[in-house]
Amino acid sequence: MKNSKINNGNTPKKPLVSKETSIKLSILLLFTGLLCASILIGREFIFETTLGVLFITGLLLLIFYKDLNRYTPAIEQDYKTIILVGILITGNFIIARAFFFIYEISTISLGGVDPMLPIYLLPLAIGPMLAALLIDIHTAILLAVVTSLLAGLWLNSPIYPIYNFAAGITAAFGVIRCKRRSAIWRGGLYVSLVSAFTAVAISLLNNTFFSLDTPVILALSILNGLQVAILVSALLPVFEKFFKLSTDISLLELLDLNQPLMQELLAEAPSTYHHSVVVGNLVESAAEAVGVNPLLARVSAYYHDIGKIKMPEYFVENQTGDISRHESIAPRMSALVLISHVKEGVELAKQHNLPQALIDIIEQHHGTSIQSYFYQKAKEIHESDNTTPPVQEEDFRYPGPKPKTRVAALIYMADSVEAASRTLAEPTPPKLSALIDRIVNNKIIDGQLDECELTLKDIREIKTHFVFILSSIYHKRIKYPDFEIENEDTDTKPAAVPEAGDKKNNGGSRKHPNHPKTA
Repeated sequence: MKNSKINNGNTPKKPLVSKETSIKLSILLLFTGLLCASILIGREFIFETTLGVLFITGLLLLIFYKDLNRYTPAIEQDYKTIILVGILITGNFIIARAFFFIYEISTISLGGVDPMLPIYLLPLAIGPMLAALLIDIHTAILLAVVTSLLAGLWLNSPIYPIYNFAAGITAAFGVIRCKRRSAIWRGGLYVSLVSAFTAVAISLLNNTFFSLDTPVILALSILNGLQVAILVSALLPVFEKFFKLSTDISLLELLDLNQPLMQELLAEAPSTYHHSVVVGNLVESAAEAVGVNPLLARVSAYYHDIGKIKMPEYFVENQTGDISRHESIAPRMSALVLISHVKEGVELAKQHNLPQALIDIIEQHHGTSIQSYFYQKAKEIHESDNTTPPVQEEDFRYPGPKPKTRVAALIYMADSVEAASRTLAEPTPPKLSALIDRIVNNKIIDGQLDECELTLKDIREIKTHFVFILSSIYHKRIKYPDFEIENEDTDTKPAAVPEAGDKKNNGGSRKHPNHPKTA
């Protein structure tokens, strides 16, 4: 038979389910089981009921994952975020179940109190608030929806999901762009107000507004927001450390230039420190235009070159003498020294417990670009002396990886642009624009931006913002009279003060009485 192949048993068969799918199914079953247990605990075991809860819970989690995957395709390979979302949902219910158990015992001991009143005090809004702080607002909204539906399934109440959804959405939106840990308490206040309003609306709906339970429900609803703020404040640092995540709160703390690592950079490599601050200005201005967190961009710029602390004198911006350290070593060794600052920066970042997002950007901020100056110098030496070993381009390239996020790509471009702009004798806007175009276009041709999510429109916006900021930094100033300095050695003698009758001074300057007369 034509085109037929005989399987002799040596060809491995492709598995029906891939390894990645198996892992995701395992995670889904794990969290589905935990949620079912937290919902059904304390109830009489009925097989049909248990199976129904299992199917509904699994279906809601599957819909949740599919929507996240559509909104953020990268989550398909991001098992850490998938596990984090699962922990937020299941942990939310486990905490609420524990609190409900305590409150239920309290109501029984008091006697004559409706045992369902404590449901207004259940802190189910902590999941959406933590999701908004740790992941994004879209995930927080989805989590609020799923949590509300599962809460109604747990308490057999068609009305309670409305209360829980209102509190959860308010908790999520209450901490958007949260810059300080104290802002969590403001979010808790919003939860209290919305919970109280929703509780009143539910009382009116049930025709129980004028009962004695209404003041108690209002008090419990207000306490609910306070309870959510306390729990989120306690749990947020735990999630940040365990999952190595960076929130706006932790980023703002790192933005403080009095941080030990930034002070060390200032002391050891002051010019690199200044370069990093300028790069921070560049990336922050362009971040909003391309839809990334400007705070993350600025903080990443501050720390991207911390590896230069180890050998600052080998980097041109920190050289004070006329003779470069690189003149006494081979080009290959020079390239190794410069390339090593990436590895050194990663190690320093890990020692100081910087977030993983910053460590990744430090590692990617040069991509796999080439040290062109030393590469060309090595080629010239080899051409003039054939006894030297052949020059390999790979030896002069950074190890990478290439920038994989828009923030990393921003830092990568701004780093090169800021350094190159200092070489211009007259940095006018047209010259800066031409320089930036050339640098960015070379990066694109070299394939350094292939793995990030930037579009051509984003790159055009970035170039525009870079030109604007650099033009503002290098703007021209008028020449001040009496401040022309021509070959004056101010290290050996004081600067000359113009005489009172000097024409340049227009007769307006007055000599200090103790200043010696000038010839």
